[in-house]
Amino acid sequence: QVQLVESGGGLVQAGGSLRLSCAASGSIFSINAMGWYRQPPGKQRELVALISGGGTTNYADSVKGRFTISRDNAKNTVYLQMNSLKPEDTAVYYCNRLSGPLTTAWARPAGYWGQGTQVTVSS
Repeated sequence: QVQLVESGGGLVQAGGSLRLSCAASGSIFSINAMGWYRQPPGKQRELVALISGGGTTNYADSVKGRFTISRDNAKNTVYLQMNSLKPEDTAVYYCNRLSGPLTTAWARPAGYWGQGTQVTVSS
């Protein structure tokens, strides 16, 4: 069974930074594309960043230039470095494995979701 454990969220002031981590189970983690989703209050879940098994990345326009996704395959871990945070970044952040075309518009998550990690950005 898949296990996804997100961590690193918290309360931060606007303009600050956080680094989220996602520990994923699986012996073939390195071949899976991974992504970070977020669900802000009153909005649908949105894919904001993805990374292929080979390290190619893609970002939603809302976070481009501020967030950086990376992975450490030896640790089965994906990271999201979040800089220049804004109040509108406030959301529960989730990671998941992805399939399909590796764009934020077309990639699809696996069926299992972890608990997520809360990011709250104050003004």
